Amino acid sequence: MAGNGDGGQGSAHGSALGRLKPETRLVVGGRDTASQFGFVNPPVYHASTVLYPSAEDMVAHRARYQYGRRGTPTTEGLENALRAIEGPDCAGVALVPSGAAAVSTALLSVVSAGDHILITDSVYRPTRVFADTILKRLGVETTYYDPLIGGGIASLMQPNTRAVFVEAPGSQSFEMQDIPAIAKAAHAAGAVVLMDNTWATPLYFPAFERGVDLSIQAGTKYIGGHSDLMLGTISANERTWQNLRDTQMTLGLCVGPDDVYLALRGLRTMSVRLERHQRSGLEVARWLAQRPEVLRVLHPGLESDPGHALWKRDFLGASGLFSIILKPISEQAVYAFLDALTLFGMGFSWGGYESLVILFDCSGYRTATTWQPGGPALRFHVGLEDTGDLIADLEQGFAALARAR
Repeated sequence: MAGNGDGGQGSAHGSALGRLKPETRLVVGGRDTASQFGFVNPPVYHASTVLYPSAEDMVAHRARYQYGRRGTPTTEGLENALRAIEGPDCAGVALVPSGAAAVSTALLSVVSAGDHILITDSVYRPTRVFADTILKRLGVETTYYDPLIGGGIASLMQPNTRAVFVEAPGSQSFEMQDIPAIAKAAHAAGAVVLMDNTWATPLYFPAFERGVDLSIQAGTKYIGGHSDLMLGTISANERTWQNLRDTQMTLGLCVGPDDVYLALRGLRTMSVRLERHQRSGLEVARWLAQRPEVLRVLHPGLESDPGHALWKRDFLGASGLFSIILKPISEQAVYAFLDALTLFGMGFSWGGYESLVILFDCSGYRTATTWQPGGPALRFHVGLEDTGDLIADLEQGFAALARAR
């Protein structure tokens, strides 16, 4: 099998890599220019068949690469680069076709029929759908918990609880979770901790240092950064890596080489893009917080946010995604606001260079908590445009909202 390799992490070069700052590791991780004739980027291998030099080699599976689905120099480059930024506690990285596939694969790698799992009530909705359908059919029971429970999650542990799934901040509603406290309680009960770390990425939340065992990202978002690929990544520690890799291989999951290459290219600039997303996102969020039409802004990077203290303690930065609650207005007025925007596109994604907005409502599917925001809820992704232009676009939207009241 073409594994993740060391990316230098098991060698003298790896030790040197570990001493570098994460921003530098983003640039140099997963590169093997010596075997690439000096080119800085790996070639894109469109590969299925791998030929063995002899019958003896074939029978013994004596080859670095065995079959395209099991890995190529292209996939190995991205896996190793991701390992480099996850840190020394990352034993391996699995690449799958989407963020949703990363969630399902990671969960399948840690549960069996008869097991029980805990999932935050603020989770990405497709994660909930997977638990309530596929996992339920397989005999896995799910309990949803209040994202603010912290170490109190110990009271929900059952003898057969195998995993706790966290997401911080919460999808759409942006509650912060005390992940170290949850991880401590989970590990004391013998369970593993899975985290959707797409919002912060390993740059702004070092998941393994905070007690996470499996760190998941929708690589479609900030890793790619250009709204042109589908990808999911799962980073695992030593405890969970082998089961994860076996599950990925058994399910036959792999990613097309062009998407892998685009992700690797996007990864090299992720630190500078995230800095801009963070700065612009906070500027726009603070501006929105002063608007008379806005009831409140849901952004843990704001001092006024209930989760700010946890964010400041555990996170190293924020991305460009946050939500707002408008004061009560008619549906017609909300639609007028959205339709008047020209720079904020309406689309169910985020993490790319362009700004986006969606209208959402969590009230219909929460089960452990009640979603009562007090007004219409909008989620914004602030892209790389000039913030003055974005604010002017929002002013245009609010003007349309006022006319439609």
